[in-house]
Amino acid sequence: MMQSELRNVIGLNTLQSNKLRIAGIVEESIVDGPGIRLTVFTQGCSHNCPGCHNPQTHDYRGGMEMDIEEIVKMVKANPMLDGITLSGGEPFDQAIACANLARRIKELGLSVVVYSGYKYEYLLQKEEYRQLLQVADILIDGRFDISKKDLTLPFRGSSNQRIIDLKKSLSSNRIYIAS
Repeated sequence: MMQSELRNVIGLNTLQSNKLRIAGIVEESIVDGPGIRLTVFTQGCSHNCPGCHNPQTHDYRGGMEMDIEEIVKMVKANPMLDGITLSGGEPFDQAIACANLARRIKELGLSVVVYSGYKYEYLLQKEEYRQLLQVADILIDGRFDISKKDLTLPFRGSSNQRIIDLKKSLSSNRIYIAS
């Protein structure tokens, strides 16, 4: 069965907006974006990048379902957080639910970082992906490339991945790399 068919079978491509299939959560991370972040690792990814740091997140049938409100409660309970990070797996495979979670986090005055194996230019092509892009602050895009692995880079594993300021990029129709 192809990954897109599998996503349909387990419901990840539906408009289910109040639940995420996750692999896990790190309640306080300093390596998944600026500041102290709650990192949500979504479950399911078809990129299968050789050398992936999170191969256990690839199987769409793995992980567990979690209500968005449970995640919001975790964030509210920790006043030290600067925001959340959506990682994976592939967050854009659950773009509607991730966008709804991101909106709730933004209502709390916190930031949202999203990782994706897809390139920004590709993500702009689908409305459900744009919903998540429009509410997030930073996108770290591109597949992990083991031949370009660089452990000295902040917040990413290979030099082909970009840290994109989404607000500036979306408002100007050009890519702004965050510093």
